[in-house]
Amino acid sequence: MLGVDPGLTRCGLGVVEGGIGQPLRMVAVGVVRTPPGDDPAERLLSLQTEIDDWMHAHEPDAVAVERVFAKANIKGIMGTAQASAVPMLAAARRGLPLALHTPSEVKAAVTGNGRADKAQVTSMVTRILRLQVAPRPADAADALALAICHVWRGGAHDRIAQAVAAQQARAGARR
Repeated sequence: MLGVDPGLTRCGLGVVEGGIGQPLRMVAVGVVRTPPGDDPAERLLSLQTEIDDWMHAHEPDAVAVERVFAKANIKGIMGTAQASAVPMLAAARRGLPLALHTPSEVKAAVTGNGRADKAQVTSMVTRILRLQVAPRPADAADALALAICHVWRGGAHDRIAQAVAAQQARAGARR
């Protein structure tokens, strides 16, 4: 599972292995940085190259990206929205399942509190993955939190969707 905390200046990437009812293990974590003074198209290309390299190296079975939401800083949200498209396209090119999780959903999954601060998220990611050292910067910890969230919640969403589809198929067969 590849988790991506999108950003044009700093984009967190985290790969986690494991499943529901199994211990999770960090495979890799990092942050892609692009210089703010560079042309946005070049920055997005750098981001795409790095994400493609990560996908090739780690071969994730799914991708989870933080859902972009509107803040007061419109200029900042545009770069984040553009950056979030890169892992989405990378997942689509590879035919991988893609999930978008809100920040509060990720925080609730990892800490039990949808309003947790970054320090709490980092602390819980460190504990859940049994790491000796907390992942830094926060973008790296957030990417791991996204991956953890999807492993724990994505499987449940998939099972619910499968159950609903099966129930609908049975109901259609009875008609």
